[in-house]
Amino acid sequence: MTSVSGPGLQRSSRLSQFILAPNPGPMSLDGTNSYILGAPGHASVVVVDPGPEDETHLGALARAGAVELILVTHRHADHTAGSARLHGLTGAPVRAADPRHCHGGGDPLAHGEVLRAAGVEIEVLATPGHTSDSVCFHLPADGQAGSVLTGDTVLGRGTTVLDFPDGTLGDYLSSLVRLEALGPATVLPAHGPVLASLESIARSYRAHREERLAQIRAALDRLGRDASVGEVADAVYADVGPSVRRAAELSVAAQLSYLRRGGEGQGGAAGTVG
Repeated sequence: MTSVSGPGLQRSSRLSQFILAPNPGPMSLDGTNSYILGAPGHASVVVVDPGPEDETHLGALARAGAVELILVTHRHADHTAGSARLHGLTGAPVRAADPRHCHGGGDPLAHGEVLRAAGVEIEVLATPGHTSDSVCFHLPADGQAGSVLTGDTVLGRGTTVLDFPDGTLGDYLSSLVRLEALGPATVLPAHGPVLASLESIARSYRAHREERLAQIRAALDRLGRDASVGEVADAVYADVGPSVRRAAELSVAAQLSYLRRGGEGQGGAAGTVG
């Protein structure tokens, strides 16, 4: 990777750096981490999650090296809004699982596909749950245990909102099992700080979801099996503020659907309410 100095560029692993996008908020935390991947000494780079359509931010990404490929982890605008513009600035194709977010001749991403660009091997992992099109990118040669760019499937702080009905809890639990199997890989999230051991984090995320399901079941026992999403949210998420109330209701809706469809026993937008 080209050695680039400048405000905002931060080293996150041997094969990755990131620039924090200027889009902080209740759901995006400090902002979107736009990652720049490339082997040491390699002239070209891969950009993951260009973030918002902000000219200063996109210009910094375009100057980080010869952009060979642009990838997005999922459809939400805080990841994709700047991708077409970055393609225009660099000529690099944009690839995503959802073809509506592919540009410049980029093909839709497929689970298990192995990309080789900027001297880096990148394995595509389908990880639906936050959204139906969510993917993660596994870099097996990035350090001793590898690394995984987790998008919003695993955050650096807090827990992930399921964008129900597009994102479902059954899918999400299965995705966490898939990620846990990657062992102690470094977690490179799209929001929040870099974390150690994906295996440990995915396991704790699954435990958190089980705790929430227990709380939902207890609320239904008190309120009745036909309680509304709002009633259950009042009972389970009474401590959340208005800025994340909608996220809480989405999580409740996803969990109620999971339970009412017989999800108990199945193992199968970012945010900090889960």
